[in-house]
Amino acid sequence: MHQSSQRSIDLLPLPSRQQVLTVLLATLVWTLLLGLYWKGSYPELLVRTYSSASAALLFYCLLEHWPKKLPQSLPRWVLQVGGVALSIPMALLMVYVGTTKEGEPSFWQNHDQHLGFLVIMVSGILFAPWIAMSALLRQRDEIVRKQARQFERERGALERQALDSRLRLLQSQVTPHFLFNTLANVRELVDSASPQAPALLDSLITYLRASIPQLDSAQSTLGQELSLVEAYLALMQMRMPDRLQFSIDADEKVHSLPCPPLALLTLVENAVRHGIDPSEIGGEIKVCALLHKGICRVQVQDTGVGLQGLTSGMGTGLSTLRERLRLTFGEAASLEVSAQQPHGLLAEILYPIPEEHR
Repeated sequence: MHQSSQRSIDLLPLPSRQQVLTVLLATLVWTLLLGLYWKGSYPELLVRTYSSASAALLFYCLLEHWPKKLPQSLPRWVLQVGGVALSIPMALLMVYVGTTKEGEPSFWQNHDQHLGFLVIMVSGILFAPWIAMSALLRQRDEIVRKQARQFERERGALERQALDSRLRLLQSQVTPHFLFNTLANVRELVDSASPQAPALLDSLITYLRASIPQLDSAQSTLGQELSLVEAYLALMQMRMPDRLQFSIDADEKVHSLPCPPLALLTLVENAVRHGIDPSEIGGEIKVCALLHKGICRVQVQDTGVGLQGLTSGMGTGLSTLRERLRLTFGEAASLEVSAQQPHGLLAEILYPIPEEHR
């Protein structure tokens, strides 16, 4: 029995605080207008108008949820507005009958009370449906806004999921490419029976221990990427000590900035394979990272063979890197490659610093 009563209370549609305040304000305005012609006391007028307005509000809330199903030819808003209009005379009649003292004539037999009843009823029937209509319009607008916000949240979530999936796909394309190229370099040294092979393998093991945890990472920092590049260049320098020199110059502030995993390493590896390797005299690779007016600028410059070493494979790798930068930092990010004099290439990454890192 208790559970049944509690369930009925839970299902009872109650007006919100804003609705109650709106009805109270409308009642005050209503009584002020009627008070210009009212012959009785103002508290009496206030009780009768507020009782009628409260009944209209309860009918409005009740018909918002009941009945659950309506004929297709009867919109719910029509039922609510009609219910509000009918509730005014019903509630007002109950108030007048309930406040008539025993032994007194009925209110319709009293000219002043009868006239007051008609004035309140007619004005209420005229204005209450308009207030209900305005409330329905505000409610509809609020529903539309909520649906729009929900749609934006869902679309944002789907866009983030698509972005993460695409980044993982691009990352999976970069990772095996890098590993196979590195192992191929080691194999060349082992096949040539170079005495540096054991030291190179030791350096490779140390390098892989540091780099493998980052291969599947969705996020990295520029500091981690610079450390990885330094280990890679040290490894390549052991393979060709007389043909490769390198230097790394980076501001301390850039180390904590976000960077797509292996983005910088892709440029450095291209500089080694397509710039220094094909050159008979070798060359130098310079890596530089700095901040300027909210923009992070990362440069990889080599003194290798230049544009003649640019292959389709390198072009594909750069296109993939451009796409990864765009997906991570937006359209403001860029990757440019230009020729250097007398020979060599300059690859430059530019991307805006995220707000949380400024």
